[in-house]
This record gives sequence, structure tokens and C-alpha cells, in this order.
Amino acid sequence: MNESVIRVVVADDQTAVREGLVALLDLLPDIEVVAEAEDGHAAIAAVAAHRPDVVLMDLRMPGLGGEGATERIVADHPEVAVVILTSYADDESVLAALAAGARGFLTKNAGRQEIRQAVTAAAAGLASVDPAVQARLVAAARLGRVPDRARLPDGLTVREAEVLTLIGAGLSNGEIAARLHIEMVTVKSHINRAFAKAGITNRSQVADYAARHGLIR
Repeated sequence: MNESVIRVVVADDQTAVREGLVALLDLLPDIEVVAEAEDGHAAIAAVAAHRPDVVLMDLRMPGLGGEGATERIVADHPEVAVVILTSYADDESVLAALAAGARGFLTKNAGRQEIRQAVTAAAAGLASVDPAVQARLVAAARLGRVPDRARLPDGLTVREAEVLTLIGAGLSNGEIAARLHIEMVTVKSHINRAFAKAGITNRSQVADYAARHGLIR
């Protein structure tokens, strides 16, 4: 097989949309669709089975959505890039997807060449964000709504800091999963990594840590 071919998993709960994306990508000589997925759980399974270069992921899907699936994929298979392709481009959706680890974000208005460029960039380790979405990010940054990972302590990711903040506020793992729309196993994974980075050994220490580092205001 040609090693320059980018192997892609397409995840979308709408059959017509998913099949349309597969047909579109199949027309591109440098991209091969290796699997389809109808929800986040199926996307995670497809990544484990096929080890693609890129996942083209819808954001809103029943069961496990694109944000939660992206977190699991990035945590378990950091070599796999996720590009979000969705109808939703509101600030909350964009920031949540990027915080989850997505390398690209496109709206479903994107054309074939835009999708190809985003997939190619993601496979090369580069970020690719729809120009309209990028403008929203710039505006959000000016209003101080984009978390600055460089300012987080102990190498925490944005999501790990968010989980610690919610633990410090007294939320249980189940409540955190519901609040962030992710699975319990994902919450536990974030907690384990955050505790290790922060040197925390139990939940009773979290509130003090979060307060000392400005995670709780």
C-alpha cells in the first residue's frame, strides 16, 4: 500500500451525511476511508481496530458525542488526529472540541478541497480551523474566554484543570461526566493524570490545590 495515503475514519450519526463524506473522500487519490462510525463509541472502536491517521468526527451524536470520543481517542491514541466536521460553530462547541484535543474544526459548509486540506494538515501534525471559526476564536480570546494552557500549573491540560476545578467544587465523578458530556472512564483517566502531575494523592487535597493555583475563582 502507498504509505503516502492518509487513512481516515468517518464518524457521523446521519447515514446520508456519513455516506456522502465517504463518497467524497473516495474521490481523492491521497485519502483512503478505512471505516465508518455512527457514534462516538463506534469511532473509538474503529480507531482501535484500524489505527487511522485521521478521524473526521461529527460533534453531536447520540450516546457518546464527538467531544467525548475525541478525548478518548487523543488519550489512548495520541498519534491519531481528530478533525471535527459539524453544523455547530458556537463558541462553546468550538472551545470544547479544541480543549478535548481536536486538531481541526470545520463546519459542514466546507467543500471538498477544504476538507482535504484539513485532513492533510491534521495528518501532518498541523492545526486547521475554518476561517469563520477562527474569527470566533479570536473574538473569544479578546473577551478572555479561551483558556491559556501556558498558564496552567504542573503541565495540566485545559480539560485536566477543568476536572480538578469541578472536584474542588464538590462534584462527584458522575456529576463531572454529566457536566462535561463525557464518559465516566474518561473522567477517571483525567483525574489519574491530573493527580500524578499535581502530586495530589486524594480528593480532599484538590480544593486547596485549585485555590492556590487560581483554578477556583
